Amino acid sequence: MKKLLPHRSRHRSTLRTALAVSVAGLLFTQSTLANAAAAVAPAAPALKGNTEAGKAAFHKCASCHQVGASARGGFGPKLTGVIGRKAGATADYRYSAAMKNANIIWTEQNLAAFLKAPSDFIPGNNMRFWGIGNAQQVADLLAYLRTQ
Repeated sequence: MKKLLPHRSRHRSTLRTALAVSVAGLLFTQSTLANAAAAVAPAAPALKGNTEAGKAAFHKCASCHQVGASARGGFGPKLTGVIGRKAGATADYRYSAAMKNANIIWTEQNLAAFLKAPSDFIPGNNMRFWGIGNAQQVADLLAYLRTQ
């Protein structure tokens, strides 16, 4: 019976490790390609928001945010004119470093993503809100904010 030499055993172990790394890399590449394909896929048509329903939905935001001509920053920044504004830009609210450095403009798409999952969209922001999973309610809020 032939005895395996130590260097051959190490060689087999190295080959197994290289094979495992290659398979993991291939799986990572496939998932990355799938994510990239989803990112460039045509977006679903935007939901039409209802301003009155958005005004009613804003009541859950009103404990921290204000809108309207006399709105000011308090526990949260004022949201009057938020669509089209740079994130972290109002002078009457002290934003987190994450929000000040976000370097985004509040487009309706960005606001919708933020309202869905604030901590995922801008990690480290100060907003203590779980998010809104209902796409129609987000569309309604955006319709209301467009009027402010």
